[in-house]
Amino acid sequence: MSVCPLCNGMSDESYQCSLCKGEMKDKGKMYDYYDDYSPYMEIDWNKLVDGVPDNAEKPECVHLLICPYCGNKRELTVHHP
Repeated sequence: MSVCPLCNGMSDESYQCSLCKGEMKDKGKMYDYYDDYSPYMEIDWNKLVDGVPDNAEKPECVHLLICPYCGNKRELTVHHP
C-alpha cells in the first residue's frame, strides 16, 4: 500500500505562487473541502467524485495549495511512491 508523502508529513517540498512568488501552504486533500462530512469519509469514496478520471485506482491525492500573501489557490496532484 502506498501513502501520500504530503498527507503523512514525509515531504519538505515548497511550492511557489505563480502570481506573487510567495510560498504556498498545503491545506490538505482537496476532497476534504467538498462538504462538512468529507474529511470523515473513506478516502477511496471521496476519490470517486474528485473530478480526476480514474483517480480511485491510482495511488495519488489532489491537494489544495493556498498562498497566504495573495490568496491564490492551486490544486496539486501528488503521486504516491
